[in-house]
Amino acid sequence: MPQMTGLFSRMAVLAGSLAGMIALWWVVSMIYATPRIFPDPVVVFKLIVSEIDSGRLPYHLWQTLKRVAAAFVVAMVLGSVIGVMLGTLPRLNRWAEPWVILAQNLPALVVIVLCYLWFGLNDLSAIIAVAFNKTALVIVTLREGARAMDRKVAEMAKVFGMSPMQRLRHVVLPQLAPFMAASARNGLAIIWKLVLVVEFLGRSNGIGFQIHLYFQMFDVARVLAYSGAFIVIMLLIEYLLIQPIEAKATRWRQLQGKITV
Repeated sequence: MPQMTGLFSRMAVLAGSLAGMIALWWVVSMIYATPRIFPDPVVVFKLIVSEIDSGRLPYHLWQTLKRVAAAFVVAMVLGSVIGVMLGTLPRLNRWAEPWVILAQNLPALVVIVLCYLWFGLNDLSAIIAVAFNKTALVIVTLREGARAMDRKVAEMAKVFGMSPMQRLRHVVLPQLAPFMAASARNGLAIIWKLVLVVEFLGRSNGIGFQIHLYFQMFDVARVLAYSGAFIVIMLLIEYLLIQPIEAKATRWRQLQGKITV
């Protein structure tokens, strides 16, 4: 019962916050009073419905989500493996640290342009460019997570004869879970923005491509319609997927605090 009350409370706060955002949008649109420059929410909503009915919005949204998912999986897998290795092997970390710093600070635009020049204007280039920019951030986060692991717990697991897979499942992953959840949340926020840039610069479909198309036509309403539709999807992923996973990943720490108290 308390969990349901907390859920309804969070949903009420979310609904109120979004309503306030839309109200502010409406006020600003009324102040400008120029639909071509700053259309109101009703105009944008009608365009979203129209684009959905035509099939254009679902098609381009699906193309973008495929690229986001592919880049996200590649970045999380590679970044997690490399980050844990660097966090547990100090000598390897000393050798690899300049590479990580370079990858972390290399401008995303440079990586995108180079990938398009090297691999062509295709989805492979887009996914590599986006995943590269995110992988470095995952490495840094998971490296710190590996360093923060309790070595005594790992030693105790060996004493009790746990197999490597059991230690990974019951000792390592629970301690790394909060860092992986943080990487997933921050990574998703970065990746979908980079995917739009990649599509803006060199793809023939996707939300970024459509925004570029309507930017050239100076069609602000359709730019907002495609942007808004994609933002709604990202909000749903955040609240229905990322936050529940993060809450589950950090639940053991809350239980640990209660036991300590």
